[in-house]
Amino acid sequence: MRDVQQTKNSFIKIITAAWKVLPGRFLVLSLWVVVLACNQRKDLIDQPLYEGPLSSMDSAVTQMSDSGLVVMQLETAVQNNFENGDREWPQGFYIEWYNSRGQVTSYFSANYVYFTKADNLYRAEGNVVVKSISKQDELNTEELFWNQSEEKFYTDKFVTINSEGEVHTGEGMESNQDFTEYRILKPRGTFTLEDDPKRPAQRDIPLRPTQKN
Repeated sequence: MRDVQQTKNSFIKIITAAWKVLPGRFLVLSLWVVVLACNQRKDLIDQPLYEGPLSSMDSAVTQMSDSGLVVMQLETAVQNNFENGDREWPQGFYIEWYNSRGQVTSYFSANYVYFTKADNLYRAEGNVVVKSISKQDELNTEELFWNQSEEKFYTDKFVTINSEGEVHTGEGMESNQDFTEYRILKPRGTFTLEDDPKRPAQRDIPLRPTQKN
């Protein structure tokens, strides 16, 4: 509002000065130039702020090291970086963690991930999988939060956990980052997988709760 008032006052001063020194035709031309400039300034003020990513990376691989050893690697098809420090992986990502011998200890994947810098929190959606290699326990869910600073996962959504030939189901889950310790907040039940040589070793699609009629 203050900028508009200042522009209006400047416009009036220009008209007054031009009227005293310029012939009529030049005055009309000057007024047209001033009006055009004011309209352009208004158009700039009315332009919506750009809220998209500042940069994007394709086929990106990011590694985190400790004492010269790679402890984590993130692979993604697309990564978007925002001005406020947020990051987005619109096609998801795949993360592996390694021990001191360079062996994979666990992995984490999802179809879509968004990192909020203000909360230092990752939100993963769509076919989310976390697996401990040492224990062979695997989590499947549709939404999962990852707090990297606290090294833990949690969700309030339906989960299935494959563990030693059994499938545990329930609502909500908390675990450490390497998925060697976890608990289901509201257990639904447990069933045993039949010994079927045709059954895949890993489950890509999480089980769904049975719909009640």
